[in-house]
Amino acid sequence: MSFSDFFLDPALLRGISDLGFTDPTPIQRVALPEALAGRDVLAAAMTGSGKTAAFVLPILQRLAGRSGATRALVLTPTRELAAQVHEHLRTLGRHTRLTSAAVFGGVKPGPQARALKAGVDVVVATPGRLLDHMDQGLGRFDRLEILVLDEADRMLDMGFLPSVRRILARLPKKRQTMLFSATLPQPIVQLSRDMLVNPARINVERKASPATGVTHAVLPVPEKLKPMLLLEMLRRDEVGTVLVFTRTKHRANRLAKYLDGAGISCDRIHGNRSQAQREAALAAFKGGRLRVLVATDIASRGIDVQDLPHVINFDVPAQTDDYIHRVGRTARVQATGNAMTFASPDDEQAISAIEHAVGRRIERRKLAGFDYTVQPSGRLEVPIADRIAAIRTQRSQERARSKSNAERRARTGATWGGGLKSQNRQSAVPTTGRRAASRPRSFGRKTSR
Repeated sequence: MSFSDFFLDPALLRGISDLGFTDPTPIQRVALPEALAGRDVLAAAMTGSGKTAAFVLPILQRLAGRSGATRALVLTPTRELAAQVHEHLRTLGRHTRLTSAAVFGGVKPGPQARALKAGVDVVVATPGRLLDHMDQGLGRFDRLEILVLDEADRMLDMGFLPSVRRILARLPKKRQTMLFSATLPQPIVQLSRDMLVNPARINVERKASPATGVTHAVLPVPEKLKPMLLLEMLRRDEVGTVLVFTRTKHRANRLAKYLDGAGISCDRIHGNRSQAQREAALAAFKGGRLRVLVATDIASRGIDVQDLPHVINFDVPAQTDDYIHRVGRTARVQATGNAMTFASPDDEQAISAIEHAVGRRIERRKLAGFDYTVQPSGRLEVPIADRIAAIRTQRSQERARSKSNAERRARTGATWGGGLKSQNRQSAVPTTGRRAASRPRSFGRKTSR
């Protein structure tokens, strides 16, 4: 089967060719006919399965010509995913006249507001920022024809479902709706029942699992030796370009600093970084200017890197779904890739849960020649109690400095005030006879004796 079998507009076939797509992926082969026919769709689809094109192509096929109103809305949980979907829209639709805009936080709202006011054909948005604009009366959705919820389970994890329901209440009831989710927990099932009308159900009964092209491995290692093991693997070229996941933003910062100090080109991406910083880091990683990108789970959905060979779980994820999404950054769209997990002795239970999810025991490996007994010179993560103590000490010092500065200003003010009073008393003494030598001559008016 080829994309031409779906009777797509020639302009879209050119866009597909521009992206380098050849044969449809399994999710595309099943979802495209249903979506192109105008049916609602409920699909359980993993990241890296090609699902974005499965809803972008039907949107572009249906919305022929510009209308001055928004006729399709795609909601995503993260900025990165919104940017990725928007890029697919731009590339697949570059030979059409359709317009689109990405609406998400972390950037100035002005350009987004102007796009919504102008009425672009397709809006790709995160729920929070879109609601901000809608509350200001921006965005025309009365002519909406298609609504897509992408990565719906991640929206649940991030607490966006109330915002999604607020948006739904302002949209036309008559529309085509597609919901894509890697997993289908009960709240998402209930949301699908509220949103969808007689949907085509795709892979709904299938258990979530990683892409088939992923090779899995567990590397047992003491917690304190994880940074040294990663650095040694990089120095030996055991891994090439690699996306490394940590459990916290603090650990991502510390690990990136450690690798950078060892001469490894790297950057990090997490929720405390600005949108400009996140985009710059991702662009450098995609462009081959960075060997390592350290990320938290905010990036496990939304990073689309062509032919990424390696993903490393520096920290074992707490949830098996997070493992599936992390390793889904490699082996995308039927490619192959490697997923390695650093596991300390305390991680065995979490590893067992992951093995249950992938349906087999994961191979254990050790790096030959690496000293697993060496004592590291420092520690990666400063304990939270120590960090809190450091913050309190810093704030105490800042308060002491502020108090000292205030006291110094008060003393200085008193000194100047006394001098001014003395000067005022002297100037109040009347002069007799000739003008006092110390008094300056007046300017701008005549004086008389």
